Amino acid sequence: MPELNLFFPLDLLHEQEGIALPRIERVEGEAVPQPYRQLLVHLNDMTPTLSAFHGQEIALRVLGRRIQGDVLFREVILLAGKSPVEFGAIAIHLSEFTPEARTDIEAGHLPLGTILAKHKVVHVSCPQAFLKIEANAFINEVFGLSEETNTLYGRRNIHATPSGAVIADILEILPHA
Repeated sequence: MPELNLFFPLDLLHEQEGIALPRIERVEGEAVPQPYRQLLVHLNDMTPTLSAFHGQEIALRVLGRRIQGDVLFREVILLAGKSPVEFGAIAIHLSEFTPEARTDIEAGHLPLGTILAKHKVVHVSCPQAFLKIEANAFINEVFGLSEETNTLYGRRNIHATPSGAVIADILEILPHA
């Protein structure tokens, strides 16, 4: 079995933009400090998890996107009000969606978790690794952090159909809690 690429799909997007990758270290779920642990170490989708934690709907801001074949790659910020609550790099396998869900995904107005619920897409969330991240300048800017070293936490996740077809590869990074 090939080794998991902890950076995917951020590595493809940053390479295209000429941005250096952050330092990422794999950690056990028990080593993730609270409140990051409750937000990351579970089998649920992040959109409803973040919505419940922040007590409001989660909005989407697309920072960048490209389509390669039938895969939509994008960098996004999830927002609670005007506050960023997650940075994500995501590869969405469009062929696994109905035309209606695909239209919503390509429009870029709703988080993927909202679209999955709206279109009743049966899937499982399969965290592959929990991560300790030393933010690079790009991620610091996304979260409005100073340029000093910022340790953040995240996870490398996959959404799949019950039969195992991957519908999305996701790198999820949370700001300071």
